Amino acid sequence: MTLLTTLIDPATLSAMAPGEVLIVDCNFDLADPGKGEREFRLGHIPGAVYANLDHDLSDLSRQHEGLGRHPLPLETAFSAVLSRWGWRTGTPVVSYDAGSGALTAARLWWLLRLAGVRDVAVLDGGFAAWKKAGLPVEEGEPAARAATEVALHYDETQVLTDHAALGQGSGQLLDARAAPRYRGDVEPLDRVGGHVPGALNRPFPDNLADDGRFKPAAQLRAEFSAVLGDTKPADVVHMCGSGVTACHNLLAMEHAGLHGSRLYAPSWSGWISDASRPVAKG
Repeated sequence: MTLLTTLIDPATLSAMAPGEVLIVDCNFDLADPGKGEREFRLGHIPGAVYANLDHDLSDLSRQHEGLGRHPLPLETAFSAVLSRWGWRTGTPVVSYDAGSGALTAARLWWLLRLAGVRDVAVLDGGFAAWKKAGLPVEEGEPAARAATEVALHYDETQVLTDHAALGQGSGQLLDARAAPRYRGDVEPLDRVGGHVPGALNRPFPDNLADDGRFKPAAQLRAEFSAVLGDTKPADVVHMCGSGVTACHNLLAMEHAGLHGSRLYAPSWSGWISDASRPVAKG
């Protein structure tokens, strides 16, 4: 079965046959990096594997390169992760986290798309929606999977890592952080508050309805258009604190039919790695 959408609902996922799809639990807590894996052992979607933001979907050893708090893993490293999970070319992937897909579920979705995997979706509403639907939950470690041969390559046109290119025709930056962080009123994670000059703000929680699921596509399309004006989707470059929650906005735009936006992967933490770069407030 091919996933033709950016999102999948719990009922549709539950109807898929075992082995028909790779399910990845991406629950992660920035304040407690081990919490997600502990909670995975206490309960997860049957057959799921676990993805750790720091070790599987980032390469923290590259932080000194000015690539932000969560640098992208190298192609070889990400291919090795997929190999360990037993993923095979053509197998659809569904990612989820504790609730809204706000952290690593959308990050994994985007990484797979960056690597050319199109049959991938985020579970709308996450594990909370799965449990609310009364669907089965499995405890313990994931079942052992036979390693596969995987060698994926990134599409560099989808990602921006060159700080100097910002503001030189690279596109309109859209910052997914909360408004107080964007304005520079507070900064709980990085050494400097504020935003890249010229960046607009669209806090990622605005993509969700009260039930924790994504808003309807038409509503999202109208809301993004209100922020972006006449900017074409392909000219939008998403950012956040470290290139993680920005993927939520990118996912929301794709769900809304606004295709082709890109990610500034180093994001704010990468931008401020050089004190000479300008910072905007307010």
